[in-house]
Amino acid sequence: MGSTSTISLYSHPKLSHRAQPVLSRSFCQARDAPLSFALPFSGTRRCFRLKRLVVKAAARPEGGPRQRRVYRQSQSDNALTTAPVKQIASFVVPAGVFVAATFVLWKLVEKLLMPKPSRPSKPTAEGMNWSVGAGTNLLSGFTGKLFRESKQTLNEFAKELRAFSSVDMSGRNFGDEGLFFLAESLGYNQTAEEVSFAANGITAAGIKAFDGVLQSNIALKTLNLSGNPIGDEGVKCLCDILVDNAGVERLQLSSVDLRDEGARAIAELLKNNSILRVLELNNNMIDYSGFTSLAEALLENSTIRSLHLNGNYGGALGANALAKGLEGNKSLRELHLHGNSIGDEGIRALMSGLSSRKGKLAVLDIGNNSISAKGAFHVAEYIKNCKSLLWINLYMNDIGDEGAEKIADALKQNRTITTIDLGGNNIHSKGASAIARVLKDNSVITSLDLAYNPIGADGAKALSEVLKFHGNINTLKLGWCQIGASGAEFVADMLRYNNTISILDLRANGLRDEGAKCLAQSFKVVNEALTSIDLAFNEIRDDGAFAIAQALKANEDVAVTSLNLANNFLTKFGQSALTDAKDLVYEMNEKEVNIFF
Repeated sequence: MGSTSTISLYSHPKLSHRAQPVLSRSFCQARDAPLSFALPFSGTRRCFRLKRLVVKAAARPEGGPRQRRVYRQSQSDNALTTAPVKQIASFVVPAGVFVAATFVLWKLVEKLLMPKPSRPSKPTAEGMNWSVGAGTNLLSGFTGKLFRESKQTLNEFAKELRAFSSVDMSGRNFGDEGLFFLAESLGYNQTAEEVSFAANGITAAGIKAFDGVLQSNIALKTLNLSGNPIGDEGVKCLCDILVDNAGVERLQLSSVDLRDEGARAIAELLKNNSILRVLELNNNMIDYSGFTSLAEALLENSTIRSLHLNGNYGGALGANALAKGLEGNKSLRELHLHGNSIGDEGIRALMSGLSSRKGKLAVLDIGNNSISAKGAFHVAEYIKNCKSLLWINLYMNDIGDEGAEKIADALKQNRTITTIDLGGNNIHSKGASAIARVLKDNSVITSLDLAYNPIGADGAKALSEVLKFHGNINTLKLGWCQIGASGAEFVADMLRYNNTISILDLRANGLRDEGAKCLAQSFKVVNEALTSIDLAFNEIRDDGAFAIAQALKANEDVAVTSLNLANNFLTKFGQSALTDAKDLVYEMNEKEVNIFF
């Protein structure tokens, strides 16, 4: 006989002071039915699922069997009481271990990564914090070593300033802090005459380092601060300092983020400073307003000799303003206006101003200014009447054959210009022929640059026929002129007779092996003038190299000391042949020939 009973467990002890487990159990009608129960805990959502307890009840007489049933029941109740405690312990203990381990690891990592507090270092100079470069501060630890090395390096720089007359410290990146340290070495310095602090990350704040230093230095003649982003503020600060300087004659401020406001500060300096001779302001952002300020300063300044304004934004209006300032200035000898987009109208105004001035201009750079044949007419008129010009640059304009003919006609009347650059002007054989005819009767011009003009073989022929027996050209540049192997033949024939050309540039003309062989034949003839020849980018292969090598070996009295064959198609065989020829020439007459592959 089976029987069922319901056992209440409400009287069991509490598991904690917060939660009391409530257990319920009911037996199924079946004799071996399992007992299942749940433990809800107040204050938490966690629920532990306990193993099911199976309690079997049998119909026995009272006495022993009943006692065994009660004993089993009490054992079951003890298991129910300890089971939740074990489950809680299995959760709490690992969690505690995890928290403790995490805390220990965190403290260890914090100790390893965080730097120890260091004692404050003694200041090395008043008001200065050391750094490796501009805007960086040295910390303790590893950077302390860098600090010591930087200090040692700057000390060596300071020794150079005190020991040598010309010191180049460009590109050292010592920044404002380093300049404050080095500037002290310039105070009352009687040795350093030329100092370059170019490209060192110096800003407007660093320029203050010169205050009180340059005023007391009369030995320093050249100061180069190019490539430092000092801007208008830095330029204004420098100009305030140089007003009282009695030594600096050459000031280089190219690529310093200079604008019109800074140009006005420089203009005021020119009005009050009678020492400055050379002023370089290339590759800045000076516009029409800045050009106007500089032009006004030129009317009052009587000592400036050279003004460099290449790569700015003067334009036609800036050139017009500058022309008015030049009319009243007698001291300027060099004017550099390369790359200012002056145009034909601007060049007309500029040439008019230069023609009206009483001063003697010797150097004029007006390259890359969008000048056409119309503008070349105004340049030619100035060349005809100028009796002082020695050097003129018209590189990278677009004067064409018509403009070249106008320049050639002007050169017939001019007997002062020694160097003329007409490269990159779209001049063909017609314009080259006009220039060649001038050289026949002109022995003053010594340097002619016609590179980047498509003069072709016909243009090379016209020049070669004249230069064979006439002219006084020492430097002839015909690179990128499309003369080819046939043009090289005319040039080679000219070299057999010419005794004035010392430097010949024939780069990128498609000479190939045929042209190289023609030139090699001329090397066999004694030419005491030719010392440097450039044949780079000409698609020359080993056959051409062999021919040149044999020519060098055959001429014991060869005068060539520099031969450039870079960027051709030479293999190790051609290079070896040229090296052997170089060694042989040295053995025969102890003359070194520098050959570049």
